[in-house]
Amino acid sequence: MCFSKEEKIVEEILANLVTRNRSFYTQGRVATYIPELALASPDILGISLATVEGERSSGGDGKYLFSIQSISKIISLALALEEVGEEIVFDTVGMDPTPDPFNSIMRLEMHQVNRPYNPVVNAGAIAVVSLIPRENGRERGNAVLDLARRLMGNPELEINQKIFESEKETGHRNRSLAYYMKSTGTLKGDVEDVLEGYFRQCSIEASVEDLGVLGATLATGGINPVTGVRVLASRTCRIIRALMVTCGMYDGSGEFALRVGIPAKSGVGGGIVAVVPGRMGIGVCGPSLDSKGNSLCGMKLLEDLSRELKLRVL
Repeated sequence: MCFSKEEKIVEEILANLVTRNRSFYTQGRVATYIPELALASPDILGISLATVEGERSSGGDGKYLFSIQSISKIISLALALEEVGEEIVFDTVGMDPTPDPFNSIMRLEMHQVNRPYNPVVNAGAIAVVSLIPRENGRERGNAVLDLARRLMGNPELEINQKIFESEKETGHRNRSLAYYMKSTGTLKGDVEDVLEGYFRQCSIEASVEDLGVLGATLATGGINPVTGVRVLASRTCRIIRALMVTCGMYDGSGEFALRVGIPAKSGVGGGIVAVVPGRMGIGVCGPSLDSKGNSLCGMKLLEDLSRELKLRVL
């Protein structure tokens, strides 16, 4: 389960990078607008690599469990692309980056066709969830969970009920986005039912080891390297990787692309999944966030790792 002949070298590199970057947590803070996320320890930092051959290695707090939050957006997007197709998805949401925060209301109203800029801002992700052909929000959330299990090769993944209830109770900004889209015809169906599915997918709990396998599955073009099962079409993976580059790190995506140079998607639980096409997936978690909602230590760790292992693809 490790990197064969290079096992010790890779593990030493990961251990050193975690040690080097952990102290940066003091420059950020954990998410507090979801009360349950405020309970996270800010100094947590873990990383896991999974190659396209299925070999894995971890460092730091590799077993720490956290809610994947916005990382779930690429999973629900993949599900919608596979089940309803590109045309319907991108008639509903755009595919361009935005300079605004991930939960911005202003840009949604200013956009001429009242359509979310892309599928990984909150408004876009909520609209994508509404497209998933299931009877209700619980079933939509469970469908995303099922796909997450297959992408990560972990059938034991579950939704953290405390985080789900916390998000559902305090998700007022997301309700505003959803009701606005309902008023313009962008969002189909019952608003609260759609939000049920969205809050459920954000509350999926995983480790950096799970995220590493998710990244590796995207790196292979849809075949989970641990289970050997094709989970997604290669075309779906190309779309996901492209959006990770342009939009995956919120309004910090451009800087991340320049500094790190690989596709990535973050979540306010502190997680980041990164993809090196044809080579590996990387999972990172550090709950202390910068002002844009990205893991502060996680980004610094990925920048160092990309330089150390020559991972840049951009």
